[in-house]
Amino acid sequence: MLITGPPPGHRGAASWSYGRDTRMQESTETMSRRSLLIAGGAAATTVATTGGASALAGEETEPQGSRSGDDAGRAKIDVHHHVTAPAWVDWAEREGLVRREELPWWARWDADSALALMDRVGIATAVLNPTMQDRYRSAAQAREGLSVLFEALADLMAAHPGRFAVLGPAVLDHPDVTTWALHHAFDELGAVGVSAKANYNGVYLGDPSYDRFLAQLDERAAVLFTHPLDLPSGPPGVPTVPGIPNFMCDFLLDTTRAAVNMIRTGTLDRHPHVSVVLPHAGGFLPAIATRMQAFGSFCTPPLDAARVRDHLHRFYYDTAGPSAPSGTLVATAGADRILFGTDWPAASADIITGFTVPAVETDPVFTDRQRRGIYRDNALRLMPTLRRDLMPAPVGDR
Repeated sequence: MLITGPPPGHRGAASWSYGRDTRMQESTETMSRRSLLIAGGAAATTVATTGGASALAGEETEPQGSRSGDDAGRAKIDVHHHVTAPAWVDWAEREGLVRREELPWWARWDADSALALMDRVGIATAVLNPTMQDRYRSAAQAREGLSVLFEALADLMAAHPGRFAVLGPAVLDHPDVTTWALHHAFDELGAVGVSAKANYNGVYLGDPSYDRFLAQLDERAAVLFTHPLDLPSGPPGVPTVPGIPNFMCDFLLDTTRAAVNMIRTGTLDRHPHVSVVLPHAGGFLPAIATRMQAFGSFCTPPLDAARVRDHLHRFYYDTAGPSAPSGTLVATAGADRILFGTDWPAASADIITGFTVPAVETDPVFTDRQRRGIYRDNALRLMPTLRRDLMPAPVGDR
């Protein structure tokens, strides 16, 4: 379905809106699975209901607060918020990388819809993870596309101070471009972290071939956000099991493979100053923690149980998915390693308000103090540039 594009040019807040009356009527059954391929941490893990992002976010409700009795629930930090810059879409269409009419709903991002969702849920700041950064055909094209993206993100943050922070996308298919992008993202854009896919052409994070990239992150004591895609065993766009979308199960396995590979190869030992965030509550990792300890000796090199336990506590895990946090995750990692994430706009407002937030609010495992940490404090400790004096007042108190 063809939608109205952004205005000509890409400077200023106006370039971040596709129009409030836009409606997208794509269903997950009819969408091309190829349209769900995204990189640098961007993909759907839940099915959005029919209708565009603007419609889903536009319902007027009171911000969802917190059982903790303080402002944390109305000043949440969302560490898992996908963004597709309209200016980048304009550029990518001119380059023949995308066709606007084939873009999925989550690629029709606009600032008004995002802010409406944030106000509805009580999110003070969203950490933006750029989508579709795996489509470049050459290093030169990747650098040009990233330049367009960075300029658009800078405009967005300037237009809405304190509401958005950004992650710099890693394009590990082009190592030299990634080095340039890291410098630009951190030193010029003020990125709070970097995003990378769980695997590139079947080579998972943790492989020594990525040590140059990780060494650069280690020098900066940077935060690395991972994100899954299809498993490398099948062709892109084809469900591994007919009738089951790959983001239902395969994405979680993709994350799990990356995490286990990083444990197996000692990635966090070689790069001890890198903090790694696993999306969707770590995929299957918390559920197989005991299995890894029991059977780790079968890996190459062998893993002993103590090493597995140590590394499980060194990852961070977000709540997006929704993958309801539970005693298993708390026991595996500790509540201070859990971060609030929504997966907007891949996850609709109905999913976020009906599942993601209640999963934190109603889980009896969490204390009020732990809940405050998940919503806000853990992210502030992990990413100090998100310090309190940069945050706006709690949404409900404006």
